[in-house]
Amino acid sequence: MIEAELKTRVEEPEEVLRRLEERATGRVEVYVDTYYDTPTHALDERGEELRVRTVHGADEIRSVLTYKGASVDEESGSKPEYESRVEDVDAVHAMLRGLGYVPLIAFEKHCRNFDFDARGRRMLATLVRVPEIEGTFLELETLTGEDDVAAALDDVRAVLDELGITPEDLTRELYTDAVRNAQRASGVR
Repeated sequence: MIEAELKTRVEEPEEVLRRLEERATGRVEVYVDTYYDTPTHALDERGEELRVRTVHGADEIRSVLTYKGASVDEESGSKPEYESRVEDVDAVHAMLRGLGYVPLIAFEKHCRNFDFDARGRRMLATLVRVPEIEGTFLELETLTGEDDVAAALDDVRAVLDELGITPEDLTRELYTDAVRNAQRASGVR
């Protein structure tokens, strides 16, 4: 499946939150993400991602292993995504290291997630704050087949418009890059 997703900077988070709450009940979660790569950064060079995420929610803690392939849509950065729930996250971290992968970067995302149907699709809207990065972001995604990415992104854009988000608010900046830059600027490695 392809994760047809657009990410925006949010200038008025309270207004976007109000509009999302009209569509669904949000759930507050904290993601603890660790991104892995080869020592030569081969995944990054190919535009791929390998991530272990532990989600801390109100009712449960769950972990997932995610592989994202290279972008299939250059404008949005939408990628094929393969994800599996992890029973023992410490074992997965050990396995990845044992296979020669190294932790590239780790950080937290403070999220409020909203699942809803729009334009005949199941959508996930996530309001995001990352402590190392200034501002609030909105990720809006839907899963689709590779032959439907353009139409899915059109639907995502239409919902963003309904939420008061303009095309000028879109960003392709990666959290991993922004956190890495912030850590370098503060002297953290």
